[in-house]
Amino acid sequence: MVLMEFGCQNAANHENKERDTMGKQRIDLETATFAGGCFWCIESDFEKVDGVVEVKSGYTGGHKENPTYESVSSGKTGHVEAVQIHFDPSRVTYSQILDIFWRHIDPTDPGGQFADRGSQYRTAIFYHNDEQRMVAEQSREELNTTGRFEKPVVTDIVPFSKFYRAEEYHQDYHKKNPIKYKYYRLNSGRDTFLKKVWQDSTEGAEMHTQDRGYRKPSDEILREKLTPMQYTVTQNDGTEPPFNNEYWDNKSAGIYVDIVSGEPLFSSLDKFDSGTGWPSFTQPLKTDNIIEREDRSLFTLRTEVRSKHGDSHLGHVFTDGPMPKGLRYCINSAALKFIPKEELEKEGYEEYLKFFEEK
Repeated sequence: MVLMEFGCQNAANHENKERDTMGKQRIDLETATFAGGCFWCIESDFEKVDGVVEVKSGYTGGHKENPTYESVSSGKTGHVEAVQIHFDPSRVTYSQILDIFWRHIDPTDPGGQFADRGSQYRTAIFYHNDEQRMVAEQSREELNTTGRFEKPVVTDIVPFSKFYRAEEYHQDYHKKNPIKYKYYRLNSGRDTFLKKVWQDSTEGAEMHTQDRGYRKPSDEILREKLTPMQYTVTQNDGTEPPFNNEYWDNKSAGIYVDIVSGEPLFSSLDKFDSGTGWPSFTQPLKTDNIIEREDRSLFTLRTEVRSKHGDSHLGHVFTDGPMPKGLRYCINSAALKFIPKEELEKEGYEEYLKFFEEK
């Protein structure tokens, strides 16, 4: 893959095209801002939602300019710990986003959230326009009438003003410090409360997150589960040989998932023969499961492709693909598991059957 990919790319064109593509994507995104206690937890919860593109932790609602974690923690700035969510409304609506928010907080607590006490941990919905305000007010009213809570819902619905991004060490804290995060969350009482309140509900957060438990197993399990080539590629950013891998010439209908986590990545409907000897695709099946990173190895600029939940090295994306998209996702077979369309339902990927039935 290294030699063929190096010869096909054009770094300058790639950077320009990536900039244009990101610009077009963001035009279509909407923003939601919520406060629900510890922003580590809310950020983690919303990152699992299908259709959510980005979640950032920060501060909002107060009077102090450029607040810090220390100043907000004092409770004297008027700010709350909050998250700002950028989502694709064609995949998840603001109403659904609200439903998920309610199911991850205690909306009846005016003094904080769970183990975190103080006004800086109060819950609030910060609406960005009149439509969001109306949807939020109706949603809160409906929640109040369900009788699910013994006390009234006290979550504020207020206009959004300015969002201050929290310090970098707070961003994706659950990924950077998984052990500390899990210990904190376990002892905060949040999940115990949520399980008790929502244990009889099969709707809402579970329906919209579509999180099937895509997770990266421990290294010990991976070494037992994966072949040496699969481990080298996914865990050590390796490259398998061209024309001597499992899927480079596979023409069967189905989807390709991460060999590590099982998250859906690519579809046979977007697969094409690039002549490179590796599986090549014009686009991901599920954009949210693909992460692109700058790769400056080999003395040049490339864009690495990794899976979101499994954090597997998959390959690289180039701008020499077929039009109209012009992209070539050059992927290692060793990073993939192929699910034939006949087995999608059995393997738990029945939601993708419709794509093949329409063809």
